[in-house]
Amino acid sequence: MTKAIRVHEAGGPEVMKWEDVEVGDPAPREVRIKQKAVGLNYIDVYFRSGLYPIEFPSIIGMEAAGVIDAVGEGVTEFKAGDRVAYPMVPGAYTEARCMPTLKVVKLPDAISDETAAAMMLKGLTAQYLLFRTYKVQPGDNILVYAAAGGVGLILCQWAKKLGANIIGCVGSDEKAELAKDNGCDHIIMYRDENIPTRVKEITDGKGVAVAYDSIGKATFMDSLDSLQPFGTMVTYGNASGKVAPFDPGILAPKGSLYVTRPTLGTHTSTRELVLDGTKHLFDAVTSGDVKINVNQTYAMSDAAQAHADLEDRKTTGSTVFTI
Repeated sequence: MTKAIRVHEAGGPEVMKWEDVEVGDPAPREVRIKQKAVGLNYIDVYFRSGLYPIEFPSIIGMEAAGVIDAVGEGVTEFKAGDRVAYPMVPGAYTEARCMPTLKVVKLPDAISDETAAAMMLKGLTAQYLLFRTYKVQPGDNILVYAAAGGVGLILCQWAKKLGANIIGCVGSDEKAELAKDNGCDHIIMYRDENIPTRVKEITDGKGVAVAYDSIGKATFMDSLDSLQPFGTMVTYGNASGKVAPFDPGILAPKGSLYVTRPTLGTHTSTRELVLDGTKHLFDAVTSGDVKINVNQTYAMSDAAQAHADLEDRKTTGSTVFTI
């Protein structure tokens, strides 16, 4: 038997249970992975809490790294013993699992299991935000929410390499220093400052070319009001809840703005997209352009505490479960 974290009902961190599960052998075109490290992401909270509906009982979690110990019929790209990782595949909170090969990629020797588990979902999110959703150009003013979080730290480092002027929103002095150390040029303390007002002060009244907003409901209008004419509002997370329906007519007087709601699911929906994104990410990490900050580790059995700490904003950078 294999141990896994399962949820039998929607609710708080306490609904997660450390239980025995059966894994079995891989089906055709599947591999079985003995997992070494699993990443924690805010989307896990959405599934656990019921914001995103799932069937019960269910194993949550979306990214991990490990070693293949069996391959199913028809698998030619992988073999037993390969070190691999994957993003955006539900069911990661487990010691072992069988899964299709669509989103599985081989790991370079230079990238550890913990680093890989911490960066697959978050790093590929930063990759599509910066290079597909809005292509950041040198000199662009950009606004990054949760700048000291897992996606935020990667995004800020990468955007700095692209020549952007980065304004980061954080909630504490500790997080402010961390964001500055990872590329932020300016900090907004969102609890104490008016975000659009500070953005306009920092940019001499111009506003930002793009707002990368992972907060959702609480910051949506602030993000729109921080944009320059023809600016792009990217709402890619719901930490404060889903954005309420709005009248698109408000976008015209605010500067003919663009609004988009992307998801990593679309950006990893084909093998070509997965390989393109992961090559870009692996190159950035192995070259040293992007450093992955694994600032918290927990045993998988302590997933409830990890979720509580994440929701209480006690974490910075990436969090990994070790197995």
